[in-house]
Amino acid sequence: MAETATTEYHLVRDRSRIPEEYKWRLEDIYPTDSAWRQEKASLIQALPSIGGFRGKLASSPDVLFECLDTVSRLSKQFVRLYCYTSMKSDLDTRDSVYAGMEQEISQVGAEFSSVSSFIQPEIIAGFTPETIEAFLKQEPRLADYRHELFDLMRRKEHTGTEGEERILAESGLMADGPSSVYNTFADADFPFPDMVQADGTTLKLDKPSFSLQRASFNREDRKQAFALFFGKINEFRRTFGAQLAAQIKKDYFYMKARRYNSCLEKALDGGNIPTDVYRSLITGVNENLPTFHRYLSLRKRILGVDQLHYYDLYCPLVRDLDLRYTYEEATERILASLSPLGEHYCSVARTALSDRWVDVYPNDGKRSGAYSNGGVYDVHPYMLLNFNGKYDDMSTLTHELGHTMHSYLSNKNQPYPTAHYSIFVAEVASTFNEALLMDFMLKNAPNDDVRLSLLGNELDAIRGTVFRQTQFSEFELMIHEKVEKGESLTGDGLNEMYRDLTRKYYGHDGGVCVVDDVMQSEWAYIPHFYYNFYVYQYATSYTASVDLSGKVLGGDEDTRKRYLELLSSGGSDYPVNLLKRAGVDLTTRGPFDRTMDKMNRIMDEMEAILERS
Repeated sequence: MAETATTEYHLVRDRSRIPEEYKWRLEDIYPTDSAWRQEKASLIQALPSIGGFRGKLASSPDVLFECLDTVSRLSKQFVRLYCYTSMKSDLDTRDSVYAGMEQEISQVGAEFSSVSSFIQPEIIAGFTPETIEAFLKQEPRLADYRHELFDLMRRKEHTGTEGEERILAESGLMADGPSSVYNTFADADFPFPDMVQADGTTLKLDKPSFSLQRASFNREDRKQAFALFFGKINEFRRTFGAQLAAQIKKDYFYMKARRYNSCLEKALDGGNIPTDVYRSLITGVNENLPTFHRYLSLRKRILGVDQLHYYDLYCPLVRDLDLRYTYEEATERILASLSPLGEHYCSVARTALSDRWVDVYPNDGKRSGAYSNGGVYDVHPYMLLNFNGKYDDMSTLTHELGHTMHSYLSNKNQPYPTAHYSIFVAEVASTFNEALLMDFMLKNAPNDDVRLSLLGNELDAIRGTVFRQTQFSEFELMIHEKVEKGESLTGDGLNEMYRDLTRKYYGHDGGVCVVDDVMQSEWAYIPHFYYNFYVYQYATSYTASVDLSGKVLGGDEDTRKRYLELLSSGGSDYPVNLLKRAGVDLTTRGPFDRTMDKMNRIMDEMEAILERS
């Protein structure tokens, strides 16, 4: 394994100095902004045609198909428009031109929802499951809409009248306000502090820099990074609190308008996910906190510190081993790790990593974090990274590549109406890729030090994906339930709730890991709290991928085929059903318990390495 210094492009920050090969080629979507504006004008002109179907949907199968097909075609056009400008904006969140274009297309989206708001109430009022079956027999082209039509019948009691649906659709003009303000403030306008490192150099402690500093081998540097970064965030806790409170109130509004019993029920019902899956995850993690505390104690032992602190959780375990990779080295290892999935999968992945589907390096104003956007159905998915050359960055790359391959295969094998997959399934593909990368890296580890470091990374992945995301999920449930009870959410109140919950998870009172007071504002650093009960799916999907990847790595050809079928299935069925067909049942505790077994086996091996070293 090469332990080379990564290219310095991650330090440049000036986008104009980063080679084009490491940047998105968004011209694949629209060659120019003018072309985007022409397409937007075309969509606006076409939207009124939807109203011509009003009152006619039950008249014949042909009319129903023409209506659904028109909406689907215009939806594909809208999503393409939105993806282009949102991704342009993400490259420099300070650029008001693309922020303005994103607002423009969001307004078009609200109008789109408004003019089509009659469709669901009209279908619910004019159809029964029996009449839908009859229409499907008479008009084969309706087959692409089978799942959508029967899902609409399932959610009948949560669908309003035409007038109610129009109001809810037009409320979309305001719905993204909290998240939009948060993202702009947190990524573009936030006054990030300066930090003087132990070697005397000064840096701007923005999000990419903080990500590097929290993993520093120098304990004083990472301690200072946490104190400065979250200390500055805490100064704005009232503003962040108001933003998050507005988001939760928005969720509450839609819960009441849709006649659900809770925000959780409303959020999960879109994918027909039982709320017991969510609550069982929280219960399971809380019951297994001793396993988590064993991990924390092992980290303390390896680091050789008298007392483990929260700021010690991200630094590499093996002090004299700093695993670093150029982007090219990372892609080489990732592609090698994916070989169990077959040549076609690897061939597409190779194109994705080399043909400007990825925007690789951080630059000033760029959106933090990473994501894959597979919404442009007729082009290809795109991945945003902030690659810093660490193992975590390589792992993030293969994670996002998993999403990209999922989108690519679904878009290629499904018609547009069923191509979009549920978030509940999405994170299986990403964490599956991470498991393959880890297996490859461990098989090629040259010595115990490297193996210990890699196994530590795998434990860190379980901490971050299962325990940390479940902690976030529990916090998210708590704050929604407070609003449902009519209680207030303030920055200070959120600090207190988050601090107490984090200390419970990390065994603060038992001396397992000290959660310093400054960490109470970490909630304001997490954009996923604006995603409406999103993060629990990281944890459930991870447990599913543990099951599936283990079988594939063991040479189970049937599971490999069923897994690729899962990635090609899009949203053609409910996610729980799709996963069952792939061979894993997330309505049971089995996948979670097997993940805990795997975690303990990893710790057993690490302790054995420590004993012989």
